[in-house]
Amino acid sequence: MESMGSTPTAPASLRVTMLLADSAQVADRKLYILGGGLTMIGPRPQPLGVAIRIEVPWDRANVAHHWRLDLLDEDGHPVMLREQAVMVHGRFEAGRPAGLKPGTPLSVPLAITFPTLPVQPGQSYTWQLSIDETAEADWRQSFHVRPAKPTTPPDPPAPPGTTPPPGLE
Repeated sequence: MESMGSTPTAPASLRVTMLLADSAQVADRKLYILGGGLTMIGPRPQPLGVAIRIEVPWDRANVAHHWRLDLLDEDGHPVMLREQAVMVHGRFEAGRPAGLKPGTPLSVPLAITFPTLPVQPGQSYTWQLSIDETAEADWRQSFHVRPAKPTTPPDPPAPPGTTPPPGLE
């Protein structure tokens, strides 16, 4: 995806790591990830977590940033739910902890868990992160939804008076 524009605080020096998981949460400034590394889900609805770690350079501490996470379909279009794009957004600002050695990058963990997503079996999707309206090619994570298994009707009952095969008696 191409850059979505820039602002005076364009985050060109920010580094991002993303991981899809069964669940993700942040506690004590650490990411807790359950079932991490997903690339395939479904086909039945299931929760999906997006774990994100943003590395902020030392000299970018105490600068407010806005982030946005968009769900895109195979063609790069926003996935819609009730006529609205599926996305979440927020704000972060990395502060320097007391005693941290100058020059040490600052870590900002984010975790978003969705109970279910409006995805279709057999299709692929991508979560695209943008920070301050800038999206980088490596600020994305894709996944595929398994195809639905065809349903096969149960075998019809044997006609009366026939002998079932051995082992099914």
